[in-house]
Amino acid sequence: MTDSGDGRRPSGERGEPEELDELRLRVKALEEARAARHHPFRSLGAALLILLTALLSLLSVVAVWADSIVQDTDRYVATVGPLADDPEVQRAVTDRVTAVALDRIDVDALVRQLTDAAEGQGVPPRLAELLGGLDGPIENGLRQLVGSTVERVVTSSAFRTVWVDANRRVHAALDEALTGEGEGPVRLKGDQVVIDVAPVVAEVKDRLVDAGFAPAARIPTVHTDFVVFSSEEIGTVRTWLRVLEILGGWLPLVTLLIAAAGVYVAFDRRHALIGAALAVFVAMVVLGVSLTVVRGVYLDQLPAGTSRAAAGAVYDALVRFLRAGARALGAAALFTAAGAFLAGPSRVAVLTRTGCSRSIGALRDVAKSAGFRTGPVGRFVHRFKRWIGVAVLAIAAVVLFTWHYPTTAVVVWTAVITLAALAIREFLDDAAPPGRAGTSRPAEPGRGWA
Repeated sequence: MTDSGDGRRPSGERGEPEELDELRLRVKALEEARAARHHPFRSLGAALLILLTALLSLLSVVAVWADSIVQDTDRYVATVGPLADDPEVQRAVTDRVTAVALDRIDVDALVRQLTDAAEGQGVPPRLAELLGGLDGPIENGLRQLVGSTVERVVTSSAFRTVWVDANRRVHAALDEALTGEGEGPVRLKGDQVVIDVAPVVAEVKDRLVDAGFAPAARIPTVHTDFVVFSSEEIGTVRTWLRVLEILGGWLPLVTLLIAAAGVYVAFDRRHALIGAALAVFVAMVVLGVSLTVVRGVYLDQLPAGTSRAAAGAVYDALVRFLRAGARALGAAALFTAAGAFLAGPSRVAVLTRTGCSRSIGALRDVAKSAGFRTGPVGRFVHRFKRWIGVAVLAIAAVVLFTWHYPTTAVVVWTAVITLAALAIREFLDDAAPPGRAGTSRPAEPGRGWA
């Protein structure tokens, strides 16, 4: 019996009608929620938004890369700068410059000069005739002399300086190169993107003259091209790069908004967040595989006589930051999916959170036994624990979205620091009243990191 003796129920106790009404409301809410979960259009809309997020995330990475190549001079120089030290590129440049220099040296004229000089010195006619047949050996000797000189130039720090400075100066012309306009040092020539390496020829000419090879002084100013990219589809590539360059600043934000809409529309938002993160990760894997496939197709379509090794090195350099961006976004997506999973009610997630909370709680008890006190800070952290967690996650998101070209290392370190901040929050979380500062409250199973 719960009556107090005067026929009235104790304060705070509700009658059966009120309890029945509350139960009816709960049952109705559950039935409505169950019925809503079977609403096909809402589920289909969330799924389509998540799939669109995955597609746009792939395009966003490519768009940011294209925009950085065109707009960011330092990024462009960092992309093409290492090519100056690539052995295959050095070999290709050496062969190209050597051929150009030899084309400007008249071997027949050198032989005639040698023969005339010999005759002028009274050399017997038979010996002079033999000198006249030395075209082949002289040409081979010249090839070795010029080739070794070019190789020394190309493998020196002078070439790296010329390469980097030239690319930095001509970066302003890259936009015209992508649109097929302009006649700058970087331009489109037929189906090729080429760089003029005339300064290398001039350096070789000066070194040959300094070495005593006077005929090299007759080599004129030669503008010769080193092919950076060659494809019959260069027009299509140029058009798409131009489009992605324009979208580079907005597409990532649009993608993020669409992802948020997909998660919001879904009935189970946590599962939707996991699905969206995994979809983005799969998109990054597809992008990485596509870059590898495109590399093989591109090398197979090179014109005859083109160095495949050098072309492969150039391709790898151009897409290096694109691969880095895909890896970084893929890592961020995996961390997001893992975080959303561990925040859920599954047995693994609950055990993980409980284990972490109890471990940190035990560490806190050890610190307290040694005289450590959290004091007002602990009570403050306990009171605003959830909001502190939200702030930590928000700061991590802001860091990743505002970082200039985040790499995989940036994503990993951001995740590590975020986990460390949450662990510190858990360590400082102390609800014990001032009079009982030496005891810690027991950890609530599954809620330690909520």
